[in-house]
Amino acid sequence: MTAPWAERMAMARALALGESVLGTTSPNPPVGAVVLAADGTPVGEGATAPPGGPHAEVAALAEAGERARGGTVVVTLEPCAHTGRTGPCADALLAAGVTRVVVAVPEPTSLAGGGAQRLRDAGVEVEIGMEGPAAEAGALASWLTAVRQHRPFVVWKAAATLDGRVAAADGTSRWITGDAAREAVHRLRATCDAVVIGSGTALADDPQLTVRRPDGSTAPRQPLRVVVDRRGRLPATARLRDGAASTLLSDAATAGDLLAALYDRDVRRLLLEGGPTLAAAFLREGLVDEVVLHLAPKLLGAGAPLVGDLGISSITGALSLTVTDVTRRGQDVEIRLRPDGRS
Repeated sequence: MTAPWAERMAMARALALGESVLGTTSPNPPVGAVVLAADGTPVGEGATAPPGGPHAEVAALAEAGERARGGTVVVTLEPCAHTGRTGPCADALLAAGVTRVVVAVPEPTSLAGGGAQRLRDAGVEVEIGMEGPAAEAGALASWLTAVRQHRPFVVWKAAATLDGRVAAADGTSRWITGDAAREAVHRLRATCDAVVIGSGTALADDPQLTVRRPDGSTAPRQPLRVVVDRRGRLPATARLRDGAASTLLSDAATAGDLLAALYDRDVRRLLLEGGPTLAAAFLREGLVDEVVLHLAPKLLGAGAPLVGDLGISSITGALSLTVTDVTRRGQDVEIRLRPDGRS
């Protein structure tokens, strides 16, 4: 049997592989997999390809070849048992001759479920739950939210001064943060299926909302650009109409309506980059799953606040968040938070 430490090292690598394809696999989950030979040596690894391509287990098995026979596969999500765009991963594992499969998260859908049982019925040892919480909070979080709540996972990104201002009193907001923070935003956009702003932000800033590399070139894959524009205010000359990426103009009446429409378009991870009014609309409905806040060491004393009216009149009703990570980005600080009650 493979040594437990080898399997845990393999699971850590599988989690990282899933993170590496975040934003490229929707509506499929971003899964990572590692194949260990019978002696515990890593011999293959893979991550979910874009829709129509191989799943993580199949890619890892292809790299391992015959070395997978008699070995162990460590994977972040239970292998599927159904035929969709590709065949069942459970069958691929059986054909490869593996004797053990270690899974982080059980398959939550009835459509794709049953893989673990199929493997067990064929005599393969299956363990489920290794690093389960880490996997659920990591790359799989967006897909799991979509499966369970039938809406995209929402990441609210904002940049503010130390006194919580996102723009100066004269409306200017470039540049609150420095180059390192802005580069981090582009990396964050690349992990999302869509980016949304309101028409007010579109008119004030005329953003392009594309993913760009540090050298300024445009990345080959671009998220859908979404503008909530119920009054048709976005001008024909706006950069969001430049063809650099697809753009959707939405007249959704509520944040929930918008998320339902985007879910139907296979959006599973949404980046909310709008101003304080749009952010407040999502927060009031409890539809923000993660916050990525860039704080600049600046003070304005006046100007647009970080978030609009949340309908909270007492400190006892304050929306509480838990800090999950703090990273220095040049002179700025990136704080990641989850609303209390979210894993």
